[in-house]
Amino acid sequence: MIEVSDLKKEFILSRQQRKELNTKDNKAVAVDGISFKCEPGRVFSLLGPNGAGKTTTLRMLSTIFKPTSGSINIAGIDAIANPQEARRKIGFLTGSTGLYARLTPDEVIKYFADLYGISKSDFEERKDRLYTLLDMHDFKGKRIGKLSTGMKQKVSICRTMIHDPEVVVFDEPTSGLDVITAENIIKLIRDCKDEGKTVIFSSHIMSEVDLLCDDMAIIHKGKMLFDGTMDEFKGQMQAENLTAEFIRIVNASSQLKEA
Repeated sequence: MIEVSDLKKEFILSRQQRKELNTKDNKAVAVDGISFKCEPGRVFSLLGPNGAGKTTTLRMLSTIFKPTSGSINIAGIDAIANPQEARRKIGFLTGSTGLYARLTPDEVIKYFADLYGISKSDFEERKDRLYTLLDMHDFKGKRIGKLSTGMKQKVSICRTMIHDPEVVVFDEPTSGLDVITAENIIKLIRDCKDEGKTVIFSSHIMSEVDLLCDDMAIIHKGKMLFDGTMDEFKGQMQAENLTAEFIRIVNASSQLKEA
């Protein structure tokens, strides 16, 4: 489970950044007092336009960023007070692979398994299952620098899941991928849900959101605009489809702030 309460993140702006943003403020508020809960065995979608604070929120959940204020509880652990302990419970996948180009998939996966202290038997069983699911056996010994974007993303997925995390965060995981690789990721998310993991899924592709999510939240300019189940969201829709309703809610929020 993930429990977030009154989460806020401010960034100190440099002189150049203030000039670029045309502001005299020394701080920028990326996330402004949001709260939500993600339950085990359910997929929670965190949605928002570019610059909404979505990725900043996910990075705070994964302990990459420290919040300015608020609380984050990851699987019963205070993630702000005990970030290292919380990290052992989390798998975090982004659209940016960030892999070591000179290593092979086998070497990268083994390295991360060793970091988590995974036993040899557990490692071999999990690696084989993930390699089979993601169709990685044919390129497991090739240097990552020579792999395609889709292949690299598969390695990132395997790295994310090798320690069998209780909480999994997928931030735009299918962005720029081919249909087959994207479908493999969709299947993995469903498997995580079936295994009772807590899953956060962020995507700009509303068809994927509709396909996968049980609960959802929309944030814009750091503020929460909606937090509820997918059925509740569909029940209050005023537009003809999910994408149009998402745009309507965001635009209505912007108009209120300008008024």
